[in-house]
Amino acid sequence: MRRARTARTATGVAALVAALALVAGCSGSGGKGAEDRADEESGGKASGPRLKIGMVTHSGEGDTFWDIVQKGAKRAAAKDNVEFLYANNKEAKEQAELVQSYIDKKVDGLIVTLAKPEAMKSVLAKAAKAGIPVITINSGGRFSQEFGALTHIGQDEAVAGEAVGDELNARGRKKALCVIHEQGNVSLEERCAGVEKTFDGSVENLNVNGTNMPESQSTIQAKLDSGADFDVVVTLGAPFAEAAAQAKEDSGSTAEIDTFDLNAEVVKQLKAKEIGFAVDQQPYLQGYLAVDGLWLHHVNGNVTGGGKPVLTGPAIVTEKDVPKLEKLTANGTR
Repeated sequence: MRRARTARTATGVAALVAALALVAGCSGSGGKGAEDRADEESGGKASGPRLKIGMVTHSGEGDTFWDIVQKGAKRAAAKDNVEFLYANNKEAKEQAELVQSYIDKKVDGLIVTLAKPEAMKSVLAKAAKAGIPVITINSGGRFSQEFGALTHIGQDEAVAGEAVGDELNARGRKKALCVIHEQGNVSLEERCAGVEKTFDGSVENLNVNGTNMPESQSTIQAKLDSGADFDVVVTLGAPFAEAAAQAKEDSGSTAEIDTFDLNAEVVKQLKAKEIGFAVDQQPYLQGYLAVDGLWLHHVNGNVTGGGKPVLTGPAIVTEKDVPKLEKLTANGTR
């Protein structure tokens, strides 16, 4: 796996390493302080009060990416004696209402995504007024500090896009179609903008209806049929890579398919060389570190990453990485 080598990414990775070391130090078997001591007689669960932490994301139904995020969050919750709540809605207004419902339940911490940040600004101000600490994950990282969050955990989407642009240059590509599956999602727009920034060729964005996969596939196929001579299609989520691959086959296009994010199907496509490469942002780690970070903050005031963004990606993965990725997807951590 190859990580994008930029100053911002290096800083974020350093913060991530520090965060992981912090987690290890607080949950290990030696040197435990009174306030962060693990209760080994209770199956490894942490001692102290039981906390309630809610996560609200912008996920649509059936997106496997968020299953992996939740798996990481639930693993940390089990370790930390946390009651973990999860809700999602792809519509920004409804997502904000779900956050308000958790504020009303007096949760001890909130984890939120900022795909459409302006819709979340007011409700996060209410969380701050209620004294509820917030960690943002996955999207809208540049708004996290402004909205009062402790930190942001995810990948820098602009940096990830730039890494894709560099990879396309290395592969000799000339004309890219960047498929945006949720119009108005700032993180998806940042990905395509990052690709365009470093890619020596041309980039055209295509908005598709991400909640309707057959329609998304037909929209991609129509663009490939248009005679625009795209030699690469970049999708911004794992489920859309399969749709793009089918659209390519149906259109008779020779364009390479590349994608952001991983799931078991993408790993199979990498193995079959139906996809050139994928961008791994480690969703399991986003969920795990967010829950653990809020627990650490309650226990002893720690702030994961010292308040700076903690980057979990990007890493470029190819067919060469498949043996390792197959083991990770079997475990449900990719």
